[in-house]
Amino acid sequence: MKPLEGLRILDLTRVMAGPFCTALLADLGAEVIKLEPPTGDDYRHIGPFVQGESALFTLMNRGKHSIMLDLKEPQAQGTARAIALQCDVIVENFRPGVASRLGLGPELRAEKPALIYASISGFGQTGPAAHLPAYDLIAQAMSGLMDATGEEGGAALKVGEAYGDLMAGLYASWAILAALHKRTATGEGSTIDVAMFDALFSLLPTSHALQFYANKAPQRVGNRHPLSTPFGCFQCADGQAVVAVLGDRHWQALCSVIGRPDLADDPALATDEGRTTEEPRVKLAIEGFTKARSTAEVVALLAAAGIPTAQVQSLAEAAASPHAKARGLVTDLPHAKLGTATTIGQPVQFDGQKPIPTTSAPALGADTAAILTRFGLSHD
Repeated sequence: MKPLEGLRILDLTRVMAGPFCTALLADLGAEVIKLEPPTGDDYRHIGPFVQGESALFTLMNRGKHSIMLDLKEPQAQGTARAIALQCDVIVENFRPGVASRLGLGPELRAEKPALIYASISGFGQTGPAAHLPAYDLIAQAMSGLMDATGEEGGAALKVGEAYGDLMAGLYASWAILAALHKRTATGEGSTIDVAMFDALFSLLPTSHALQFYANKAPQRVGNRHPLSTPFGCFQCADGQAVVAVLGDRHWQALCSVIGRPDLADDPALATDEGRTTEEPRVKLAIEGFTKARSTAEVVALLAAAGIPTAQVQSLAEAAASPHAKARGLVTDLPHAKLGTATTIGQPVQFDGQKPIPTTSAPALGADTAAILTRFGLSHD
């Protein structure tokens, strides 16, 4: 039995944040009923495409059922409300206020107090920025994440993935599980408000430490760590290796491997803070060793000395690695049109097993008739 078997979720979300949240819950066994307009989720129309199927939609909507209703029509709104009241959880990511105007807002909890209602948006349901349009780039820019990201002395950079969407979806799934625990104890549901801006702002502990405790504005430092040195990327003869030295033991071992006992004995480099102040000198010494050797040789020598290190891998290399295969990170699921579709799924194992859904993403409206019949609703 999967952890969430028996849980029914009405998914009113589209694009990434909401669908990622409900995909995680579908992985764990929840029945997720995805309500789509006649044109489908926006992501059905965003490439890359394989045989006309969106890869992004397929990845974000595994294990769900699709029903198609035009919520511009009053009758469809009534049908959606009837379905909602037979569900345990509703997840939506409309702009604030839109779900309520459709009769599908958190007001439904007045009719069903045990309902868990989760809203995901760019800036939350309250506050002066609540009604701003929400895109991951906007949330990254406003949260402080972009300002702390980039090369030293360079311009701000966004993180190379839609982390505002993904982190909001992840937090929403976590909050839903917490609300389920509360409901078990009290019988009462919850109204959950998750914002991309809040999620990203909460995930900057190093910046928070600098800003609020050291009274220092976070600085862009490229691939190195803002507080620890050497802790970053180093050029080798044929690529790059990352080295993560934290504390005296690793520092002493590194100095031994690169043949620089003078650095180990230098009082100016005896602490993390001192090494960070002297970072250019430390990097020059390390790359005097690494640039003359292949990445594989550098990683092997450092790893043998107990120093955390790794080669910088491409996604293809990471996916093909023996460890990724042993952990079951990439899976093929049955797909109605593609035959099989690659999925990644949630990464957590339960009792040694990684829960995955039984099917990939559904065709638009594929389950409308069956679900409406099961709920005793008309599908004329």
